[in-house]
Amino acid sequence: MTKYASKILEIINNSSSHLTAEQIFMILKQNNSKVVLATVYNNLNYLLSKGYISTITVDNKAIHYDKVIKHDHLICKNCKRITDVQVKDITESLKEQLNVDILDYQISIDYICPECQKLIKS
Repeated sequence: MTKYASKILEIINNSSSHLTAEQIFMILKQNNSKVVLATVYNNLNYLLSKGYISTITVDNKAIHYDKVIKHDHLICKNCKRITDVQVKDITESLKEQLNVDILDYQISIDYICPECQKLIKS
């Protein structure tokens, strides 16, 4: 693993946010002024291919990078904020219904976050 891949993995694993490549680039650039955005994308692709990180796509366009710890997401349809949630594991239920082994799944639930609900009601 390259030094940039290692640093990017550290940034993602230590973040409480779901960062885009551009946000990761800006964080990495603070201490590595010579890094370029292409390096970030190349290392993100490497980390994804090895299963070290995962992605979340918002509105079929914005890709956010995330830890591989099993969890699901609430995505606000208004502000696009992503919130981690723990949904009961449904692997066994899916396996029984479909009669196939389930390798992995991701659940993204659309909603309006409390902050946006307040703005809408105002």
